[in-house]
Amino acid sequence: MSGLKKVNAGKVMTGGCLCGGVRYRLSGELRGVINCFCGQCRKTSGHHVAATRVSLTDFELIDDSTLHWYDSSQEARRGFCRKCGGNLFWQNHSRDTISIMAGTLDAPTGLATIDNIYTDDASDYQIIPELDAGCP
Repeated sequence: MSGLKKVNAGKVMTGGCLCGGVRYRLSGELRGVINCFCGQCRKTSGHHVAATRVSLTDFELIDDSTLHWYDSSQEARRGFCRKCGGNLFWQNHSRDTISIMAGTLDAPTGLATIDNIYTDDASDYQIIPELDAGCP
């Protein structure tokens, strides 16, 4: 994974949805958290999305009994729990990574927010969070 700061090297992390019908394990380096304000993220989450990313080779579904995939565009799909509605994953069809909604990770995560994207698409009520100047 290229680009932004990576964390979690060598540490296994887990996470899942509210009802527990979807559980996953991450074993590789995670990208820092990015806040996405695009219209699709707003509509699927009810606000902006805060997501990390991991290589597909380091991603394992432990329980996918309630996981449903929705093709939200020609380029990507979104994974959510069909029982509790939890918004868990975003995956570009042409990449070997998967984005994980940071709030679905079991704490502590050790992650930090590193960027805001699609801020021009933010709703009129939203305030774009300022990031620490020392942020990686």
